Amino acid sequence: MPSLVIAEHDNITLRDATAKTVAAAAQVSTPVHVLVAGSGCQAVAEAAAKLGGVEKVIVSDDERYANAVAEAMEALILSLAVNYDAILAPATTSGKNYLPRVAAKLDVQQVSEIIKVISPDTFERPIYAGNAVATVQAPEGKKVITVRTTAFKAADATGSAPVEALPAAADPGISRFVGEELSKSERPELTSAKIIISGGRGMQSGDNFQLLEKIADKLHAAVGASRAAVDAGFVPNDYQVGQTGKVVAPELYIAVGISGAIQHLAGMKDSKVIAAINKDEEAPIFQIADFGVVADLFKAIPEMEAELTKLGY
Repeated sequence: MPSLVIAEHDNITLRDATAKTVAAAAQVSTPVHVLVAGSGCQAVAEAAAKLGGVEKVIVSDDERYANAVAEAMEALILSLAVNYDAILAPATTSGKNYLPRVAAKLDVQQVSEIIKVISPDTFERPIYAGNAVATVQAPEGKKVITVRTTAFKAADATGSAPVEALPAAADPGISRFVGEELSKSERPELTSAKIIISGGRGMQSGDNFQLLEKIADKLHAAVGASRAAVDAGFVPNDYQVGQTGKVVAPELYIAVGISGAIQHLAGMKDSKVIAAINKDEEAPIFQIADFGVVADLFKAIPEMEAELTKLGY
């Protein structure tokens, strides 16, 4: 039986997490179908149809799916579940919200945040804040899976799958979307940025994050932070990278004044290149860093900015 991937999007743009989940789904059960549920989301469906390995895109365009409310999404996914061997979604805020409801209604155990597909029913997933990797086997029957997308390469855009319309499922009527407050920034979003510069407790204050922002502006990078910096009130919660924050895997991750607690490493250790600046040469961050500078960040960062300026950034 085929597998079903629930698309991650904002009703306008298909998120890269979907392409990576499609790549994971192709290793679990084929063919792969993609469900696009949203409002005014035809462009998203067309983008999903271009993903390599996708046989069919199912689009349900209705106002009740505009904000991916868990109860409404659950009803829609369950209306399709009988046709699929596996149902997968990215391990994002949205996927973690509605997919556990689907698993509960199907009376199956969810397999969360897989990082590798060993066989159609056997997977690897991180445990203990990423400090260990468990190999787990799903029981017979339907599989409900969230995918840690930083561990998979995105499916390419070489497909041309047909797009089919699906009527909205019956509204459970037990919840409704009231509103949301979104942070706005001209910088890239953390989970999609190619370069991230993050600060930790060593930044000493929120005002000092301006040093990192200057570097970020030159490199077109996102600005992140450790939980210690967030808990200290230096920056807002949406900056947090780590086990209880955002999981990222940019091309370059620059850790400034971050000691490297395992909770933080769990959120960024899959970065392609890791550079660290810390005055403590024994800091754990240096154990995983590709490049390390033992220095006072308040001297090193201005020097870095000056060198970038010389190079024309």
